Amino acid sequence: MQNVLPLNTGASDRFTQIRPSDLSETEQASLVQLALKILRARHRRGRLLSSPQDTQQYLQLVFESYRNEVFAAIFLDNRHRVLGFEELFFGTIDGASVHPRVVVQRALELNAAAVIFAHNHPSGVAEPSRSDEALTRRLREALGLVDIRVLDHLVVGSEGIVSFAERGLL
Repeated sequence: MQNVLPLNTGASDRFTQIRPSDLSETEQASLVQLALKILRARHRRGRLLSSPQDTQQYLQLVFESYRNEVFAAIFLDNRHRVLGFEELFFGTIDGASVHPRVVVQRALELNAAAVIFAHNHPSGVAEPSRSDEALTRRLREALGLVDIRVLDHLVVGSEGIVSFAERGLL
């Protein structure tokens, strides 16, 4: 279920012929950092989120190096332009304590109209747990009280990404 952008086969793309095995570890790390810079630029304040694939790839790169669970949010305005991306809670290898009050407070501080949640599963398996589903319901209810929409909750693993919205869990 991993989302990968199709390769551009046009003559102007210098990277289509490069394989990961062609690069040293240092070059691979540099390439990942370059990709993160590109994707961060697409998710900077004021940019419209128009591609779920870009967002998923960005989150996969962000969470790739974490050994512990991290819960993050992309705060959006009423036109789904990015107000901010923040890693809000840091946990252990199998969980992070997420406090709805803190999430609501931060969303109000940023004057968000919508939010996309994301967290990683360090095990690599992106399948949402029952506690992930319960947390999403609690956050949705809490934010709903102040008219902030939860657009999605993405669970990121090395084996792929699961979208609560795509699964009909929101």
